[in-house]
Amino acid sequence: MSKIQIDFQKTVGPIKPMHAVNGGPTKALKDRAGAGNFQQWAEAGIPYARNHDVSYVGGFGGEHIVDVWSIFKDKNADVNDPASYDFALTDHFLENLQLAGTKVFYRLGNKIEHWVKKYGTLPPPDFQKWAEICEHIIRHYTEGWADGFCWDIEYWEIWNEPDLDPDDSPNKRTWGGTTAQFYDLYEIAAKHLKTCFPHLKIGGPALAGHEDWAEDFLNEMKKRNVPIDFFSWHIYTVEPKELTQRTERIQKILQRTGYEQAENHCNEWNFVRSWEDNFIEAPQTIISMKGAAFIAGCMLASQPTCLDLLMYYYVQPGSFNGVFDYYTYRPLKGYYVFKMFNQLYRLGTSCQVTCNEDGIYAVAAKDQNGKSAVMVCYYTDESEKPAKKTLSLELLSGAAEYQLYLLDDQHSAEPTATVSCTDTVTLQPNTVILLESK
Repeated sequence: MSKIQIDFQKTVGPIKPMHAVNGGPTKALKDRAGAGNFQQWAEAGIPYARNHDVSYVGGFGGEHIVDVWSIFKDKNADVNDPASYDFALTDHFLENLQLAGTKVFYRLGNKIEHWVKKYGTLPPPDFQKWAEICEHIIRHYTEGWADGFCWDIEYWEIWNEPDLDPDDSPNKRTWGGTTAQFYDLYEIAAKHLKTCFPHLKIGGPALAGHEDWAEDFLNEMKKRNVPIDFFSWHIYTVEPKELTQRTERIQKILQRTGYEQAENHCNEWNFVRSWEDNFIEAPQTIISMKGAAFIAGCMLASQPTCLDLLMYYYVQPGSFNGVFDYYTYRPLKGYYVFKMFNQLYRLGTSCQVTCNEDGIYAVAAKDQNGKSAVMVCYYTDESEKPAKKTLSLELLSGAAEYQLYLLDDQHSAEPTATVSCTDTVTLQPNTVILLESK
């Protein structure tokens, strides 16, 4: 038996938005009748949604939404003329997020392009003009330009995965130019946008995962005196510890290159063992209870690290959505993980947790009124049948009794028991529990 100790008198900072996502809700309440997930999305309490790859979804607007060249379709048009911009479907998509209580994290650039001919991922013909187009997109959504809005959208990300393919690749899926060209684009765009909007957070570049590339990029940006408010990067793995280990390595790179004040964002992640060998394992696991436990493990493991924002990829119709069913939009097991973590997020203050049991991840929280909660996950990637684990609870300075909510193959975050602050709990492999003070 292992012990998990929570001391609610010892606080360790805020509960951070580890339950943010890529994507958006389908069919808001004001939309036409039909299947959708708007109400469930709103109830999950998702704090931020990045709009990368949403133009893959026909129901959102497809090729007419979000991406820079989807909004500014004629590269030769006048950048200062509102008639040069087509905001209609992007307006609708972002408004749905606002209605659902989710803040927008706006990726400026283009979706990934896997096909033989590239369009939006090619280098813009005029980097300065591209930066000015982005400026007007921001003004539309934050300052009301061109019959727009005055929304609180603080994060604006420049491009996506410029490091995915090397300069000599015959199939460059995210950045069609050279690394040197991307340095120029980023410098011009970041300096221009930060000058126009010093109060907003301008960052990027949504690194695919090459850490040497990250260090070279950041060193070059520092030489050019380029502002970076947040540094974003991606990982696909099967172990939460690999996510946390990369978080720490990225933080050290930021420190070495003089960007230690930049926020550290992992804004794409999910379960993938291999992109080539037996890839079908990934979507099969993502929609399962094991996939849900993996989500919980990553969220809980990331909370005590230096990571500032964690964004799951993704919550929109597609094979990487472990939150809603592709066809019916009904909640999958992963949905309940977001709801459970949101209970901690709403409480606000993280409390000290001590537990050294391998595969067990836990976060505790409390509010100013004495309400407290603990979320615990037992995640394992073992192929052989792993053993259950019994934990001895020691909840110091908390409530006398806690309601236990269980998420496993048979339960969907339902209340199943009442436990005391010194009880034991037994967890089957790949299960999640939430203990809430009564």
